[in-house]
Amino acid sequence: MSFDDATAERWMRTALAEAAAAAGHDDVPVGAVLVAPDGTELARGRNRREQRHDPTAHAELEALRAAAATLGTWRLDGCTLVVTLEPCAMCAGALVQARIARLVFAADDPRAGAVTSLFDLVRDPRLPHRVEVHRGVLAADSAALLRSFFTARRYTPQRQGARVDEWGGLENR
Repeated sequence: MSFDDATAERWMRTALAEAAAAAGHDDVPVGAVLVAPDGTELARGRNRREQRHDPTAHAELEALRAAAATLGTWRLDGCTLVVTLEPCAMCAGALVQARIARLVFAADDPRAGAVTSLFDLVRDPRLPHRVEVHRGVLAADSAALLRSFFTARRYTPQRQGARVDEWGGLENR
């Protein structure tokens, strides 16, 4: 199956819908879709860490687990994972272990990304399998969803200013 730009965008829109659903239950809005080699959908996933009280309930792992259960095997040869945020080290390692052929992701994650930002685990030549990477598909849409989610949770009242305290340092008010 050819995975051209139009196909990648179509699947990314599905992943973005999953991400929006994650935000609905107070999880970071990350969504994923696993596509079979023939172009059919195998599984979807969204972050469910808050919902399940599980630190490993990332969108990518949710999709990998569901697809493995559907296929009856952990080997997901030839499959493509489409995800709204660059995978972390845990998820990137799982992609290699599952033998995913292709990763398509939207937004970079400069704080935890293990595909292009901090590390490149999925293409490390020392590992037995390497993943083809397509980056930046609908990145602005994914970034806007993430920004909206975090802005609503990180509100801080405006500070009135700072003045010098009695020891010569600045005191925030």
